[in-house]
Formats: sequence, structure tokens, C-alpha cells
Amino acid sequence: MDQNAPMTRYRWTVVALLFFATTINYMDRQILGLLAPVLQKEIGWSESEYAWIVTSFQAAYALGLAVFGWFIDKYGTKIGYAVSITGWSIAAMLHAAVSTVFGFGLARFGLGLAEAGNFPAAQKATAEWFPKKERALTTGIYNSGANIGAVAAPAVVPWLTVTYGWQEAFIVVGALGFVWILFWWMMYDRPENKKQVSAAELAHIHSDPPEPPAEKIPWAKLLTYKQTWAFMIGKFLTDPVWWFYLYWLPKYLNKEYGLTITALGLPLIVIYTMTSVGSIGGGWLSSKLIKSGWSINKARKVTMLVCATAVVSIIVASQVTDLWTAVLLIGIAAAAHQGWSANIFTTASDMFPKRAVGSVTGLGGMAGSIGGLIFAPFIGYVLEWTGSYFVPFVISGSAYLVALAVMHLIVPKLEQAEI
Repeated sequence: MDQNAPMTRYRWTVVALLFFATTINYMDRQILGLLAPVLQKEIGWSESEYAWIVTSFQAAYALGLAVFGWFIDKYGTKIGYAVSITGWSIAAMLHAAVSTVFGFGLARFGLGLAEAGNFPAAQKATAEWFPKKERALTTGIYNSGANIGAVAAPAVVPWLTVTYGWQEAFIVVGALGFVWILFWWMMYDRPENKKQVSAAELAHIHSDPPEPPAEKIPWAKLLTYKQTWAFMIGKFLTDPVWWFYLYWLPKYLNKEYGLTITALGLPLIVIYTMTSVGSIGGGWLSSKLIKSGWSINKARKVTMLVCATAVVSIIVASQVTDLWTAVLLIGIAAAAHQGWSANIFTTASDMFPKRAVGSVTGLGGMAGSIGGLIFAPFIGYVLEWTGSYFVPFVISGSAYLVALAVMHLIVPKLEQAEI
């Protein structure tokens, strides 16, 4: 490696790969929510049956996060990510072959199991390719792929459904993952193995203080650290809110404002475009504060407090009667969630060495999915009993402030775990 070569920026190519994988990930998982009004009429499921279809995804996602966290730490980011996206692409396409509540439950289970590898792999790649001062921004960029996927899906899926049928929508979007795998396999490796990385960029990537020699860290040991529990509780309380947006927003807009599948596109595109700004903005803000001299602890928590406060707008949305006022308020809350998400993900790499980040992220995601397992059936039964979204909106608007308070009590300084 030429020691005098100028600094390259190949690490941003890696971010682009993570961004597109996350975009595909969310397109595949959002199709069901978009098609829910159509499928509910065609298949005839009730609110509670739909909730249990959603719950089957959550159960598999919780299991998959625990498994993939271990798998990625053991076999590496490159292999782990490729296995994950291959599995979820196949499962997404298999939705086209089912026509019953039970069949959709099985297909969602397969999708959740494989999609669970996305964020542990992406966060592991971020820890391998970026110093801590850039990780929140990096996480915000690739995490915004969730929002772009959520924008692309309502732009494409209704047209595919109306033109060709809902089965074809699942097949076409599911096949995108196989295209991504070709680029991933050719372009990704650890930074020290890439010829496109100069000595200056490699030194920048490894500019954090050196970590102790790598050793296997069992899950049981990770669960003895307060940092693990802070991350897991934060995810447990707030991840279910994002699932609520993803699976129930189309149904909410259909019920409250009478929007058809073709009319849903523009409001959802507006909401998820706003979340892209929130995701990148949340990551940018904490990174900017750190570069300005703030401690990592203060920068992360102040940014998370700003986001947690903005989410409260979702409570107001349940009380308005104008469509676009509701869309604006929901968009603010969803954008704030993504800003929160960019920072809470980064706390895993703030508090743990690189060799444990995949496992800790997986455990946190598993906790978030367990929260979703509880919240999704609750939403279904509340909607059947009351016919109102007020209670789910109140819970969604309050969860982040509670989560931040609990995290601060457990880890007042976000200090790194001494493993």
C-alpha cells in the first residue's frame, strides 16, 4: 500500500451498499401493509387476524436477530449479509404463492427470520469501516434506506398491483435482492483487504484507540452488562412504534380518510420522505455536536431528547380531521423516530468493542421485536373493540421519552463496557 497516496473515500461506497440493502429490505416488508386494504377484502381477514400475521413476522424477526447477531460475528459481515438477503428475497417472492391467513403468516415468518440480518450486518460493517465520530452519520445515511424503501414501495406497488396483480408485486420487488448480492460480493471486504483503500484512509478508519485482542463473547456474558440492557430496553420500547407505522398507516388512512390503494401513494411518499430527512438529520446532529467538542454521551442523548420530544406530534394527529394536517404530524413523528433510531443504533458501537457489536445489535433488535409481539396484537384488539386509533397513537407518542429516561438511568455516561 502506497504510504504517500492521497486519502481515498471507499468507505462511502460501503455506505451506499448498506443504504441500498436497507432500501430493498423495507420495500419487501412494506408491501403487506400497502396491500392490506386489498387483501383484507379478497381474503377476508379481521383486524385481529391481520395483527397475528404481523405478529408472525415479529416473532421470526426476534428469533432471527438473535441468530444473525451470532452468525455475523462468527462468519463475518460479507457472508452474513449475503445469507440474510438471499433468504428474505426468496421469502418475499413466496408471498405470491399463498392465499390464506395461515399462508401469509408462514410467508411473513420466513421474511422476518431472514430480514433480521440486515441491521446487525449493517452496523457491524459500520464499526469495521468508520471511526466512532462518523458512525452516527453513517448509520443515519444507511438507515434512511428504510425511508427510501418506504417511499419507493407506495410509488411502485400500487401500479404493479393495478396493472398486473398483487402476486406480481411481491415477485418483482422480491427479486431486487438478487441484484444487490452481485454488487455486494464484488465490492465488499474488510478495509485492510481492499486495494481501493489508501493508507491514509485506513489510518482514518482505525483512528480510534486500539481495542483488546478479539475473543469470543457469549451472549450470556453480554447480558451481564448494564450497557446491553440499556440498549435492549430502548429498542423494546420504541421499535414497535415503527412497526405500527409500517403496517397500520395505510389501513389508518384508508379507514379515516377513505383513501384507495392508488390514492395512498402520495400521502405515504410525503411521510416517508420526511423520515429520510429525520434519519440523516439525527445522525448529522450528534456527529456535528461531537466534532464541536461535546462528549459522545451528551451529543447522543441531547439528539435523542430532541427526537423523543418531536414524536409527541403523533398524539395530536389522532385528533385532527384534515388529511394533510394529519400527514404532516405523522411525518414529523416518523422522521423523529428515524433520527432516534440512527442514534440508538450507534450507542451499541459507542458502548461495545467491534467484535461484540453484531451480537449486541441483534439482542437489541430481538428486544424490539418482542415489544412488537406485544404491541401488534394489542393494536388489533383495540381497533376491534373501539374502532379508534387514539390509544395506539398515545402510546406511540409517549414511548421515546420513557425509553430515554430509562436508558439514562441505566447508563448515565454511555461508558464502554469493560469486556
